[in-house]
Amino acid sequence: MENDILDSLEDLGYKGPLLEDGALDQAASTGAASPEFTKLCAWIVSELKLYCKLEENVHATNCPTEAEGFQLEMSGLLAELVCPYSVLTTGDVTKRLLDRGNCLLLLTFLISELEASRMILVNRPQKQVQEGGGSDVFVELKGICMALGMSKPPANITMFQFFSGIEKKLKEALSKVPPTHVGGPLMKKPLGPVHWEKIEAINQALVNEYEVRRKMLLKRLDVTIQSFGWSSRAKTHADKLAKVYPPLRSALASKGTVSVAHLFAAREDLSKILRTSSGRIREKTACAINKVLMGRVPDRGGRPNEIEPPPPEMPTWQKRQDGPQGGGGQQYGGVAEEEEVVEGEAMTREGEEVMSVGAVGVEEVEVVAGG
Repeated sequence: MENDILDSLEDLGYKGPLLEDGALDQAASTGAASPEFTKLCAWIVSELKLYCKLEENVHATNCPTEAEGFQLEMSGLLAELVCPYSVLTTGDVTKRLLDRGNCLLLLTFLISELEASRMILVNRPQKQVQEGGGSDVFVELKGICMALGMSKPPANITMFQFFSGIEKKLKEALSKVPPTHVGGPLMKKPLGPVHWEKIEAINQALVNEYEVRRKMLLKRLDVTIQSFGWSSRAKTHADKLAKVYPPLRSALASKGTVSVAHLFAAREDLSKILRTSSGRIREKTACAINKVLMGRVPDRGGRPNEIEPPPPEMPTWQKRQDGPQGGGGQQYGGVAEEEEVVEGEAMTREGEEVMSVGAVGVEEVEVVAGG
């Protein structure tokens, strides 16, 4: 099985260290704990994604401690590919790829999927692509030829001859403009396969991030336009709004079109930061709405330094404490003091309500004294 796997890897274009004698067998024995084995699996999956639209992805590990994460990613990929081997899809997910036989079976399955995808691409007729206007690459190449004024290339031309013609036309066009007309490239460092993979991953992460932001802004726009229609005045113009807004809204895509090609097409002038208020920028961004002045608006506050501290809290009321319990003289003496207090309160306050309270207090004193 090992020899068949090595022959298939050579046919697929693999040039890694596992082609050496005994390297594949040693890596398969360690399985997911071997970084070289995970790199081989990640390479096969990356090649497979060029022909299949896979949602799952597998990343190579750098140390044996990352084996569990690798097996979890591989489990999701095998489920998406509908792997028929139960030993690779059932059981403890953290122990499936620690067995040598299972690792060799996994390589056999992934290699067969990649070989089948390449054969399908070669044998598949290209009628649908031609009827639909061509693939994205074909559309881009056609646009280059039209921009350079090139005629339609013959059917028997090779790719080397085709791109050599494009290069020749570019040099002719650049010779007719000043040397600094186009400017130098922003990306000057030559890139290898590893760099390309990293750049593609970074670009995809940025595309996903800004897609979420675009969707949020578009939703806010839709909600704002919808709120305009709530007023009674706007309801009379609902038909006009329905005719104007949808065409403009459909032109706003939620997904960006920035690709890695834009990075290599970028010039050095993009690295220069210009102020948005500079004269050159304002010549293109100034509009009539910038001259509209807002009138007086209500003060919404929000300045902590202008807020006065709250007043001190009122003291809590407490229940009046009864006098000491004792003989009749002491009880009478305590009642007399209470009578004086009640009468004093009645004299110092005004109003019928307070006077009535004082009268009630006197009656209570008389009752207690009589008893």
